[in-house]
Amino acid sequence: MKIEHQTVIAAPIEEVWEVCADPTALARFGGTDMEVTPAEPGRKPEKNSRYRVLVRIGGALVGGDVIVTEAEAPREFAWSAITGVSHRVRLRLRPVPGGTSATLRFSYDAPGILGGVADFAAYPGVWSFVRTALEGMKTSIEGGRELRPRKGLPQRIVDEAMHVGILARAGIIAPMRPDRAVRIAFAARNWGLTPGALIAVGEARHPDRPAIIDDAGTLTYAEADRQSSAIGAGLGALGVTEGDAVALLARNHRGFVLAMAAAAKLGCDLLLLNTGFSGPQIADVCRREQPSVLVYDEEFTDLVAEAATNRRRVLADGPAGPVSVDSPSLASLAAEFAGRAPATPGRAGKLTILTSGTTGTPKGASRRAVSSAGGPTLEAPAALLDRIPLHEGMRVGLAAPAFHAWGLSNLLLSLALGASVVCVRKFDPEAWLRAVDEHRLETLVVVPVMLSRIIELPEDVRRRYDTSSLSVVAASGSALPGDLSDRWMDEFGDNLYNLYGSTEVANATIATPSDMRRAPGTAGRPTLGTTVRLFDDAGIEVRQGEVGRIFVGNSQLFEGYSGGGDKQRLHGLMATGDVGLFDAAGRLFVVGRDDDMIVSGGENVFPKEVEDAIGRHPAVAEVAAVGVDDEQFGQRLRAFVVLRSGRSASVDEIKSVVRNELAGYKVPRDVVFLGELPRNATGKVLRKELQ
Repeated sequence: MKIEHQTVIAAPIEEVWEVCADPTALARFGGTDMEVTPAEPGRKPEKNSRYRVLVRIGGALVGGDVIVTEAEAPREFAWSAITGVSHRVRLRLRPVPGGTSATLRFSYDAPGILGGVADFAAYPGVWSFVRTALEGMKTSIEGGRELRPRKGLPQRIVDEAMHVGILARAGIIAPMRPDRAVRIAFAARNWGLTPGALIAVGEARHPDRPAIIDDAGTLTYAEADRQSSAIGAGLGALGVTEGDAVALLARNHRGFVLAMAAAAKLGCDLLLLNTGFSGPQIADVCRREQPSVLVYDEEFTDLVAEAATNRRRVLADGPAGPVSVDSPSLASLAAEFAGRAPATPGRAGKLTILTSGTTGTPKGASRRAVSSAGGPTLEAPAALLDRIPLHEGMRVGLAAPAFHAWGLSNLLLSLALGASVVCVRKFDPEAWLRAVDEHRLETLVVVPVMLSRIIELPEDVRRRYDTSSLSVVAASGSALPGDLSDRWMDEFGDNLYNLYGSTEVANATIATPSDMRRAPGTAGRPTLGTTVRLFDDAGIEVRQGEVGRIFVGNSQLFEGYSGGGDKQRLHGLMATGDVGLFDAAGRLFVVGRDDDMIVSGGENVFPKEVEDAIGRHPAVAEVAAVGVDDEQFGQRLRAFVVLRSGRSASVDEIKSVVRNELAGYKVPRDVVFLGELPRNATGKVLRKELQ
């Protein structure tokens, strides 16, 4: 068993080393789950110093004598067991912008034939210790941070039993042959809760089922498992080692999935790059995150030229010819190293997703699935499956980009469900209707602008394809206007589910078709295990119906930005950066971004409510409103409007819509008609380009 956790501490590396590079300090920060006694009291922690270390597993303290194997100030501190239960602990410190990156790794090997079962049983307790110890370090050095209250063990057991029940109903957990169960246990032990393990589990449960269907054909779970192992071995031969970061810039196709799984099997961290980034943005991110290898689609060769300098390069979609020294392809590595696999890593790699960069430089956000008590939890998949009716073996169309949190979470959940995932590299509305018809897709994963593009197709084109197989259309990534949800469900049936969340907080609320029929424009109710509260600028919770800043708490909150810094936290909850209100039924409505609000003549105006009003005009396809300076009122709104094909509307008509629905000071000063709104790769409007 290998467990690793990382955080960023806002302090110089020397200060962190002084406080933390000591087995007795780690035990103190970890609470009551570890006891450490020095063999030579008074001796400073240094190489070859010895200690007695006991770790609480369940109700018992187990362990033995350890020796410090590394004490390289101020970067590496490690010890290994010399008697008793075999275990190894490593504390790695690295300077980063904003402070010090601290990584704590705990490896534990249970003896005997049933060692794997014992490892699995010990996992929650050891994970809890590792996370608690790092939190203790951070709190002690930074001066304390209010944490979300932790649940006691009985409540955690009840919660996890409920999560298991939800996963069982969806078919993720099901009875199976003993030999398959053993293979699944070994996959979890070898690679943790990673894409590599999901592919291996799929191979054990349904090897011949299609995993990925793309422009290259069908890839089964067995083929994906073999090829990702071979690619992992090939990356290792190129010099990529455990603990390195692998940067991935690719569209939705098999190469994306194989690269993810291969990195996990090698014990590497994975950095997902946005296909909409510019060359300088990619170079800046790579300088900060320091990946050792860049895996990219051939179409991005020129874009990554600067970032790829002095880095290994691998084509995600290149041909399967002989391995090239300069830029081999995943396919060539899979062929060259067929039948081989990398050694089992000593750590589970982490995954870093980048923010969209629409409000500044893209920032890396990484997270691991832990409960509020610090142990591993099934809350994340259970929260989605509790509200969205996905099931084992579904046929899923992944239209949302997989590098984005929404697309990625659905890709991983689909693999866990043993689904067959259909991918199309670039979004084309008619191509996806064709895919739904051809593959009888049951689920389509989208961002809201994709719904608009499909609905805006001519009626004869929409009628050309049979979409009756769709039972779930899951949308997230940006605001979903109320009129859009009605138009979609009127056309394609009540199959639309809308998730509100962010890269930093994961999921917060989900609106079901019933929610959106009863309250168009709602973001829904909080998901299982999630707390959502609204606070004013003074940190006081607002009353129902009043607008406040949205704060979220769940097991999936990110760990802080990889380059340092964090989102604001209050009472154990994290700010999303949005403002909203709750209706009397407990449904959340997102009013807009906190920093999008303007003050016009002393009154607060949120662009989104104006956009929603204009969007209800029958001639309007899309709209975005931004604040502009105004000599008389300080600020006014300027609305940018895209009309539907063949429809017309005047400036006065657009202003009248707002005047009839909202207060007069909310009427936009200017209305500008455009052919299309500028958007990034995930469908978010680039408001800076409109100002």
